[in-house]
Amino acid sequence: MIKMLEEKQNTEKTILEAAKEVFVEYGFDGASMQKIADRAGINKALLHYYFRSKEKLFEATFREVFYSMVPPLINTVKEEMSLEEKITIFVEKYIDTLRDNPLVPLFILHELNRNPENLPELVKESGIDPAIFFSQINSEIESGNIRPVPPHHLMINILALSVFPFVAKPIIKGLFFNRDNDEFNKFIEERKEIVTTFILNAIKKP
Repeated sequence: MIKMLEEKQNTEKTILEAAKEVFVEYGFDGASMQKIADRAGINKALLHYYFRSKEKLFEATFREVFYSMVPPLINTVKEEMSLEEKITIFVEKYIDTLRDNPLVPLFILHELNRNPENLPELVKESGIDPAIFFSQINSEIESGNIRPVPPHHLMINILALSVFPFVAKPIIKGLFFNRDNDEFNKFIEERKEIVTTFILNAIKKP
């Protein structure tokens, strides 16, 4: 019984890893259950036994990736450190996470079109609580240390400035880097400092 359970878990893990590769390589529309089965080294019937449709497999793949990336971000928000330090570390970790998990922007765009109500519920399930970060921002405003910027606008600016290059990766690579991966990766590394400096300058008092 234990051996059968281990085999089932190993097969599911193999499928999810294969699905992640195929979805990243071909996008949701270009991926197929046959391509995923071939990449996983199993037949299509077995793939359908574990995951009945491409939609269900895509969601399962994303959930695994999403829940693996959330803890470091949550821990950063909860850490006892200055707002400047927190923003700097959060941006760095968030960009690193998006670079290492290209399926995340793909899933977000797909879900926004297919089932936009699903995303807020998924975020709530993950344990992300913006109230902790908002409280620190409001405290800094009340102390006169930063401009009176609405916390939700500040958070959205951080997220948007960090994620956009990944969402628009094909356009950015084509327009600015002649589709060169090394140049794009260098650009992503530079974004950490650029985004952090932009945000901090925007909230500093004159």
